[in-house]
Amino acid sequence: MQVIPSIDVAAGRSRVVFWPGVSAGVGAATDRPEVIAEHFVRLGAPLVHVVDFDGARAGHPVNTEVLGAIASRLATPLQVAGGVDDPDGIRLAFASGATRVVAGLALADDPAALRACLEVAGDWLAIGLDARPERLAAFGWRRGSAPSIAELLDELAEAGVRRVVVNHAGDQSVVADAAAAAAVAGLELLAAGGARDLQSLERLRDGGVAGIILGEALLSGAIDYVAAREAVA
Repeated sequence: MQVIPSIDVAAGRSRVVFWPGVSAGVGAATDRPEVIAEHFVRLGAPLVHVVDFDGARAGHPVNTEVLGAIASRLATPLQVAGGVDDPDGIRLAFASGATRVVAGLALADDPAALRACLEVAGDWLAIGLDARPERLAAFGWRRGSAPSIAELLDELAEAGVRRVVVNHAGDQSVVADAAAAAAVAGLELLAAGGARDLQSLERLRDGGVAGIILGEALLSGAIDYVAAREAVA
């Protein structure tokens, strides 16, 4: 299972200040996304996930200079969420340095829009969703009723999607069920957030999750990156 560092970006800066040497009182704190990304890649991160908060609000990528700064310093794939829910947003993210994008659940309810985004991104498009049944039911489905997680994943796979990102908010039983359904559908499943310790990472690994996206837990030092990689190896 991959351990993927995530950086939440607003106004060009990380929303969480990172100080890798805080426990020893050495080094310096930073909110520069490219510096944070470089740190985790040096520790072996296979992928860096960036959430463009301004882009999510604007409906198109906004922190493009940040994406460019990260991409110019690293050869590691860069996955972007926020403002990439249409072909133009995806093109702008790719032009800025992204190699993968995570679009919102609305695409799963709009086959024409999903096809258009897949034409641009292909296998590098993931769909983000919350797999909890009550959250799926609460979404404003245009089709009239909410699909089950298994039905939704089957639909996405049939449409050509190859990867989903599930926000599990600490409910690992939901993620395990989603991972099992994703395996049947032939989808790669990444879990976003919710892990608070190494044991929870191990449970996700054992549940069939392909990767865990961690933001504040890593940047705050609650989970050590090297220890996390060793725990899920």
